[in-house]
Amino acid sequence: MRRMSRLPTFSLLAAAMLSLAACTAPTQLTRGGPDVPAAVATSEAVPADDNLNAVLWVQRAQEYRALTTQTWRMAAATLDRALADPQWTALLPGEGAELQQPGLKPAVVVDVDETMLDNSPYQARLVLDGKSYKEESWAEWVAEKRARPVPGALEFARAANARGVTLIYISNRTDQMKADTLDNLRAAGFPVADDGVYLGMGVDVPGCTRPADDKGCRRIKVASQYRVLMQVGDQITDFGQPRSNDNADRDALLAGHPGWLGERWFMLPNPTYGGYESAAVGNRHGLSAAQRRAAKHAALEPAR
Repeated sequence: MRRMSRLPTFSLLAAAMLSLAACTAPTQLTRGGPDVPAAVATSEAVPADDNLNAVLWVQRAQEYRALTTQTWRMAAATLDRALADPQWTALLPGEGAELQQPGLKPAVVVDVDETMLDNSPYQARLVLDGKSYKEESWAEWVAEKRARPVPGALEFARAANARGVTLIYISNRTDQMKADTLDNLRAAGFPVADDGVYLGMGVDVPGCTRPADDKGCRRIKVASQYRVLMQVGDQITDFGQPRSNDNADRDALLAGHPGWLGERWFMLPNPTYGGYESAAVGNRHGLSAAQRRAAKHAALEPAR
């Protein structure tokens, strides 16, 4: 058997140094993916942001764009059938259904944020700046009027407009944000029949008393003037108001009208915020970030 020749000492040292360097060099998370800086890859003290993945998904995931486009196309494909049926309405009893008449002008009620307009740049700003939502920073973002259309929304809006269907924008942006919101919608290419098609939070509806963020009164106002063919939003409260914002009542709202999803009600994905989060923390306001995270952990159903 031939014996291996002994390596010189300096060769052994060089090999050891190369091996160590290979262990500490930055690597790629996935084949063909971007290099991860060593400081980021090895750090264990970076504070987590609960919204990071959600905002990243909205801005970068092909799956998000596919889902929103798919939803809007389904809604557009339903327009002609809804127009042809004089009894068709997307409103619930107590929220305008009893006011619907065949002779009323057709309309589609849409939410604004994360339905027509994509505010993920604002969310990304908060993530990168290490901040959370505040009314002041939100008002500043609205005033910038730079939100872009949610993928698929503009095509639906044009299809509805071509059929003589009015878009009614019911939003929980305040009514004081009306001018900036309409400017943003128009700049993005959405049809705005007149300033009256925007109903923000705080709009007075005579004879109707509900919390300001409850859209029910505004739906009733619309129902007296338009036959509502469908409602589109990113929250279940864009379709109707649950008795409370706990999970049982939220489930009951959808369970009561299973055939309306994808026909009269169209839901868009929004993982960045919503009533689901408030329900998970018991609708408790004023919790610290740590308290909110603990409540969310408690709401999870892990496999054990």
